[in-house]
Amino acid sequence: MRKTIDLNCDMGESFGVYKLGFDDEVIKLISSVNVACGFHGGDPNTMDHTVAMAKKYGVGVGAHPGFQDLAGFGRRNIDMSRKDLMNLIIYQIGALDIFCQKHETPLRHVKPHGNMNNMADSDKEMATNIVDAVLAVKPDLPIMVKPNSQLHLVAKEKGLPFILELFADREYNSDFSLVSRKQEGAVITDPDIVAERVLKMVTEGKVTTFNGEEMEVQGETICVHGDTPTALDMIRTIKQKLESMDIEIAPFSV
Repeated sequence: MRKTIDLNCDMGESFGVYKLGFDDEVIKLISSVNVACGFHGGDPNTMDHTVAMAKKYGVGVGAHPGFQDLAGFGRRNIDMSRKDLMNLIIYQIGALDIFCQKHETPLRHVKPHGNMNNMADSDKEMATNIVDAVLAVKPDLPIMVKPNSQLHLVAKEKGLPFILELFADREYNSDFSLVSRKQEGAVITDPDIVAERVLKMVTEGKVTTFNGEEMEVQGETICVHGDTPTALDMIRTIKQKLESMDIEIAPFSV
C-alpha cells in the first residue's frame, strides 16, 4: 500500500470578473496545482495569484494548456495543424513559466486540459504533437498522462518524463478513457463516494468503471477538478480519509 500520494487540482480558471472554483481554500489542501494559462480559462492576474499561493503553501506548480476556447472551456474538440497545436502549447507553458520565475518557484509539470487531453487518449498524432511541444522547450518537464493512453505511450517512447494520473471525480469506461461529460453521471459529485473511490485506488490499486467492472489501476497523482461544484468538500473528505489510513498527501517525485 502506498504511504504517499500526490493530490492535484485544476485551478486558476477564473477569467476577469468571472470567478470559478474555490482556489484560495483548495490550495491549502492539495500538493500539486495545474494552472490554466489563459486560453480555456485564466488570465495574467489569476495566473500570478495562483502561482503566488502555490509558493506560499508549498504546492507544486504545473502548466495546464488548453484549446483557445473560452466559451467552451476547452471541452470541445478542435482540429489543429501540428504547428498550430505545438505553438499553442509552447506559448502557454512559457506564459506560466515566467510567473514561476517571478515568484522563484519551479515549474514542475505540464498537464493538457480538457478535450486536448481527451483527444490524445486515442489519437497518436495528437499525442505526438503534444509531447513534441514539451520536448521542444522543456525536455525534462514531466507530463501528466492517463495510464495506457496514447499520450502515455508516446511520452514513454520519446523519453519525456511522465506522471500517471487517476481521476477522483470522473467515471471511467472499460478502456480506461473518461466517460463523456455529455453522459449523465460522468462527473461524481458526492464527497463520500469520491473519497472511498480514491482510497480504493490508493490502497488496493483498483477502480470500478461506469458499467460496474472492477479494473486494476496504477497512478502517482490523483486529480479533482476545481470547477466541480463540490470540489472543496471532496478534497477535504479525501484528505481526511487518506490521513486516517496514514497516507500522506505529498508532491510526486521526479
